[in-house]
Amino acid sequence: MFSSSRKSPTPSVGAAATSLIARGVTVRGDVHFSGALHLDGTIEGSVHADPGSDGVLTISETGRVIGRVEVPHAVINGGVTGDIDVAERLELAALARVEGDVHYQVLEMAAGAQVNGKMIHRAPVTVRQLAQQAIDAAPALS
Repeated sequence: MFSSSRKSPTPSVGAAATSLIARGVTVRGDVHFSGALHLDGTIEGSVHADPGSDGVLTISETGRVIGRVEVPHAVINGGVTGDIDVAERLELAALARVEGDVHYQVLEMAAGAQVNGKMIHRAPVTVRQLAQQAIDAAPALS
């Protein structure tokens, strides 16, 4: 009656996991992560996603980072004091407060978000630029 021939799938070892730093928790030191990191507390140090990962940093309205942020994707609705370097997509929600320079490729910024620093757009590499790099790298014919 209660037995089932179906087994629930177990998560694979390589599956992206979400880590949580809860409200009221302060981490002093650098944080390296893969997968997703949800921040409701405070990090006093830099935040880095593993190189080559598709990491996502989410900072809630109670979250705060005091240090540099380097991730592929970020959604910020809290505070960051330090430079932000987002390789792909950055979303600044209405309560975002950033004190530092912001490097981004794609930006979504809600009304009310504040940035006190430079906004630096990083254009994606185009096919023409890739072709030119290949030409420049090829040995010259004499």
